[in-house]
Amino acid sequence: MKHLLTLCLLIFCFSQAASADNREREQLKRSIIKIYTTAAAPDYFNPWALLNAQQLSGSGAVIKGQQILTNAHVVANGSFIQVQRHGDAQKFRARVKFVSHDADLALLTVEDENFFDDTRPLALGKLPDLQEEVTVYGYPIGGKSLSITRGVLSRIEHQYYAHAESYLMAGQIDAAINPGNSGGPVISDGRIVGVAMQTNHSKGAENLGYFVPPSVIRHVLEDAKDGVHQGFPELGAVTQSLESPSMKAAAGLTEDQEGALVVRVFEDASAAQVLQPGDVLLQVDGFDIAADRTIEWRENQRTNYHYAVDKYHVGDKLPVRIARNGEIVDAEITLAATPPSRSLVQGEKFDQRPRYYIYGGVVFVPLNMNLIKRWGNNWHSKAPIEYLYARNQWSSPDQQELVVALKVLPAPVNLGYHDWKNWIIESVNGEAIQDFQQFAQLMEASDEGFVELKDSAGYRMVLDAASALEQQPFILQTYQIPDRHSRGLFSSLAERSGSEAELGQVQ
Repeated sequence: MKHLLTLCLLIFCFSQAASADNREREQLKRSIIKIYTTAAAPDYFNPWALLNAQQLSGSGAVIKGQQILTNAHVVANGSFIQVQRHGDAQKFRARVKFVSHDADLALLTVEDENFFDDTRPLALGKLPDLQEEVTVYGYPIGGKSLSITRGVLSRIEHQYYAHAESYLMAGQIDAAINPGNSGGPVISDGRIVGVAMQTNHSKGAENLGYFVPPSVIRHVLEDAKDGVHQGFPELGAVTQSLESPSMKAAAGLTEDQEGALVVRVFEDASAAQVLQPGDVLLQVDGFDIAADRTIEWRENQRTNYHYAVDKYHVGDKLPVRIARNGEIVDAEITLAATPPSRSLVQGEKFDQRPRYYIYGGVVFVPLNMNLIKRWGNNWHSKAPIEYLYARNQWSSPDQQELVVALKVLPAPVNLGYHDWKNWIIESVNGEAIQDFQQFAQLMEASDEGFVELKDSAGYRMVLDAASALEQQPFILQTYQIPDRHSRGLFSSLAERSGSEAELGQVQ
């Protein structure tokens, strides 16, 4: 009889524990959110227009502060966003509260606070060890029900984030992350240890998914506290590995010293006060840098030394140790915000309209990744070779971005140039171009009878200034273009007023 009572008691305890686990899982599911986004991206081939709106979906999770954590690419260029809880039919209107495109993370808030009733904010946990099992929650395309998949954490290192091509720490799991899963939480012990981000489409890769790890999530949440996006700071220097024994010896290192060779320091970066080409970066934030530019961020686990930089915020002081001419120097670098681009081709932008300027029917735009990617998924082979080559050129204070004559809207003033397109120009009436706004100001301020545009090879386009001004309203009206330049291109009120007056004439 005694054994029977003991058995009944054990069964009752197991039943209670199982019931509690079920309640816990159901409560967690209520915090997993499906996100519906209507996105209308700009058309960079016709920068005054939008592409057709698309209906997209993704996933997210409720966190503290009545916020929903998701991917930035789930809501990028979103004009209308709705969210839906697990098991509910009702959709609620949401808006973006904060977005970090470089980290591919966004925070949403819901206008109706009742949405968060019966949801529990999920806490952020610690990144698991390798080979530990994690669970991915989300709403993959093809169904409305919550999908739960399990995978093993197989790798943790720096990866290129597909959304904005940033280079940050990422976790890899042996579970596919399908469209719609993006933004869903990666869970371990009931806590968020990652945000599902992208999958590996490389040939031969099967069921490999990547997620944003807790270190990156925490950085974004800290950045979001004041509502002003500052992002990840930059070191302001370009380095290369020192795996070559000859290069190591030439740099003045001993056999037991390792580090990263500084090959370029950007003159407008705060690092220019500390570093110079030829220095060897030995330590960053106390981490020893190996010859392959990695650090041991966790026992027997290595990643790029930028991991140490990424932990800091704009304005923080980063301790570094360098070798210069055989001497060891300890210093601090005050970290600054990363500029829009260090390349002559600016990175892809979201949630903003393109810049453009029309003169004499010629459409001018800055060269950026938005334009290059307009050639589709195969842009690496289909975009103009000059555009692709420019991606490998550094910007400088004298030349910060490139200007392109994208196409010509045929009119009498531009006769002879009707088939010109994708032409990178270098000067206006002999004056070198620094950036797109300076280019537009040169065009506006020109009082010459002709405007001469020239490229690096010496080819020229010459436009009659009086004819360009006279035919401008006709050109805009013919091709149904609302304005001759993008809003906000010129900073002075007088220039904007002049543009608005012209628009009134057209209408």
